Amino acid sequence: MFLKELFERNLNSLRDIALKNALSKIKINTKYQLIEAEDKLNINLKDRSTNALLYQNPLTELNSLLNTYNDKYFLYPVLYFYGFGNGILFKALLQNKNHKHIVVFEKELEIIYIMFHLIDFCHELKNNSLIILNANTLNLNDYNELCSSNPFFSFSRVYFLELSSDYYEKYKEDILNINQNMMSHFKKAIFSYGNDPLDALQGIEQFTYNLPKMITNSTFKELLTKRSNLSDTAIIVSTGPSLTKQLPILKEYQNKATIFCADSAYAILAKHGIKPDYVCMLERKEITAEFFNNDFKEFDEGITFILKSVVHPKALSYLDQNKRSYMVISTWANFINYVAMDKFGYFNMGHSVANVNFALAFFLKHKNIILIGQDLAYDEKGNSHPSDYKHGSNFESKRFKNFDKVLSYGGKKLINTHQAWTLFRQEFESDIQFTKEQGITTYNCTEGGARIEGSLEKPFKEVCEELLIKDLNKPFKKLNSLNKNKQDELLLKAYAKIIKAIKHSNTFKNDCLKEYEELNELYLSLNHTENQSLLDIIIQRIDKYKVKTEDLKELAQAVGAFLIQFELNLARIYVLKAKTKEDSFNKSLIWIKEHLEWLKMIYAHINALELALIKNIKPLEEELYKRGLEKWMRQKSYF
Repeated sequence: MFLKELFERNLNSLRDIALKNALSKIKINTKYQLIEAEDKLNINLKDRSTNALLYQNPLTELNSLLNTYNDKYFLYPVLYFYGFGNGILFKALLQNKNHKHIVVFEKELEIIYIMFHLIDFCHELKNNSLIILNANTLNLNDYNELCSSNPFFSFSRVYFLELSSDYYEKYKEDILNINQNMMSHFKKAIFSYGNDPLDALQGIEQFTYNLPKMITNSTFKELLTKRSNLSDTAIIVSTGPSLTKQLPILKEYQNKATIFCADSAYAILAKHGIKPDYVCMLERKEITAEFFNNDFKEFDEGITFILKSVVHPKALSYLDQNKRSYMVISTWANFINYVAMDKFGYFNMGHSVANVNFALAFFLKHKNIILIGQDLAYDEKGNSHPSDYKHGSNFESKRFKNFDKVLSYGGKKLINTHQAWTLFRQEFESDIQFTKEQGITTYNCTEGGARIEGSLEKPFKEVCEELLIKDLNKPFKKLNSLNKNKQDELLLKAYAKIIKAIKHSNTFKNDCLKEYEELNELYLSLNHTENQSLLDIIIQRIDKYKVKTEDLKELAQAVGAFLIQFELNLARIYVLKAKTKEDSFNKSLIWIKEHLEWLKMIYAHINALELALIKNIKPLEEELYKRGLEKWMRQKSYF
């Protein structure tokens, strides 16, 4: 029997307003026929178009799935299903307090509509333990929000998608698409924390080394103050293989738009007599610095070079060598935030230099953003870059062994890309979605490569003729550095912060080593006896120490990538169900052993951080001595 009042209560308990509105528009079930039995759990539906049943035997299938999940997945905090079915499975599974959330993807909203009239899901919907997602309207933001938040992110390594019944097998294409998107966005979320501790350490080293040059050049705040609203249209130049064909058009219209270019595109534009307004650099590798190992003399006048604060110091040296105008800016990161050079950042720069350019175009209040050379894929010849790229047109052609397939520009075929380009494309798509809501239009005028969802695909010449009418007043307003007194203040502040971090590193690593030695001694004694009380003591000490590591603050950037990867892998142990007392004891032993290795690794990372800071603080010390500020370096007020 359909209960309208129950339907309204369920509907009002939904957190997803769009889904609530979609369900409220359904007035009668037309596709599915309800099949009820005396047993209230024996609810089935028949697809009127095919006569297919939702279940062959609802009670048998329910019990089978419950037995499987209680046996294998009893400790899983999050479960994922395709298909709402009659919903009884989810109510039953959520009786297990270990299951914090069940995420359900459903394409046929009429099924939800019917079941909301029959079964009370109010409690599960209100407390968000039951999350229903409309498979017809899922977008990038939905995937991003789900995959980057906890506990979904924390248990991403044990993710799998289950069908609630065999009926849903006919939606194979949709299921595969959702599954691929989930795994892809989990990878993106993991990558955002960094996947290489050595890479993070290199960033801290180079940020510390670059501090004097950051502070003595113009600020991000100065850029926004003087250069916002100077142009309606920005052109972002990247070095995909399609760039070459767009260069004549870019040269024709170069004075009618703001031109942002990647470090790798800078020499190519110079060769063709096209002057960019901004040249950006993101990567921290030494090979990237070589893009600035050149001298174009007067061509460089009026160009502003914008570098992320973790770039290789050689890049700054090359810019100084040829008296180019540059600034150093920062992204959000624990150690960088701790040093608190706020005038020189912060914003999320993404993982490619094109993402940085896009963000800058947004912050400088352009209304239109045009992408060229943004292939994010190999061309038909297998090339990764244009012919006049510094490191060769096939620089990345052999870098990755496995290709990913992605929809091409124009949407007519699948082309080859790789995992890193997929990440860059996803970041673009997220940024485009966000900026579209701010009234900004993004045109993909690459005319090749991968499709970038959310952008308008149009020929470059056509967009230029439409948008670029008047010449801009170039070069743009000159950017000034801070006055000497303010520079002195920030240099001393940075020095004090880093000295404090060195001291903290030394104290923390010694405490960590002591904790490891004491816990390891207790662990070794466990190998000789199944002493449950001792086991509990060790685990309690580990838990207590883990809370302590959460307060690493300025040191967290050095160990952040490692800690995230460790916790993600630890989830695989957490969800293992111990069926016997012996299983439980052995699981705890594994848990302790993993955390002992964890302590050793934290010690190694913090020790490396301390040595790196001691080594890379030297340019800052030299700058302070050069300015005659050595007496202030010793003032306790700065520590």
